[in-house]
Amino acid sequence: MPVFVQYYFWLIAISLLCFILERILPWRKAQPILREQFWQDVFWLVFNGHFLGLIFAMVTGKLIHIFNSALYDAGVPVPESLTLIAGTPFWVQLIVFFVLKDFIEWNIHRLLHRVPWLWEFHKLHHSITEMDWIGNFRFHWGEVVVYKTLSYLPLVVLGVDGNVILIIAVIGTLMQDFNHANLKIAWGPFRYIFNSPMMHIWHHDVELHGKGAQNFGIVLSIWDWLFGTVYWPGNQEEPKECGFAEIDRYPRSIQKRLLYPFFFRK
Repeated sequence: MPVFVQYYFWLIAISLLCFILERILPWRKAQPILREQFWQDVFWLVFNGHFLGLIFAMVTGKLIHIFNSALYDAGVPVPESLTLIAGTPFWVQLIVFFVLKDFIEWNIHRLLHRVPWLWEFHKLHHSITEMDWIGNFRFHWGEVVVYKTLSYLPLVVLGVDGNVILIIAVIGTLMQDFNHANLKIAWGPFRYIFNSPMMHIWHHDVELHGKGAQNFGIVLSIWDWLFGTVYWPGNQEEPKECGFAEIDRYPRSIQKRLLYPFFFRK
């Protein structure tokens, strides 16, 4: 299998690209390369970018088999058999899957902030206090369970080509790394369509500018503009402080952060 059709090739390439761009064109020039908890985020990069995918591939494969068997026994078509857009041109599959996936994940992201027990998982991501590309990978495995579970049925019934899934995964990684990067990018008038570092940093602001936070966009920002969850103060500003209220009570070790939603939250 050619290396360029493997996700891990693009994960490494995108990581290197963002790292180099932050060295050449940093937004916050005083922010050090090895900022606080940088090496912990290397762990999250390796764990969430590689090992978590392997674990979920094994676990979800068995769960989906059990789920499909139950549907088959009940005389209900399995979701994969519907293939709603499988016969359409590749570019149609790409656009439909991309837009639908992004909209679903935007809604899930809002739930992570507005449902208290889901927020306990999402706190890990918001424990970032100095934004850079590698912070994108600081998230709890419980979040992946939520995203995968809630997006499975709406997406699997489409029956898209496997290359579509790879391309969207690469685009998602690129944009989310960029959105967390120490780069002064806003995309000009295209900010009404695409998320950016200068927009997403306000999502990490300690101060909430809307009900349950703001700027939930993953790749696209259009959902925030359409549904009134956007906060855009201008091109020159950035938050005084990133994180969340009472972050000083949040554990700092990897072990406690992995277990926090289950044992340490109050």
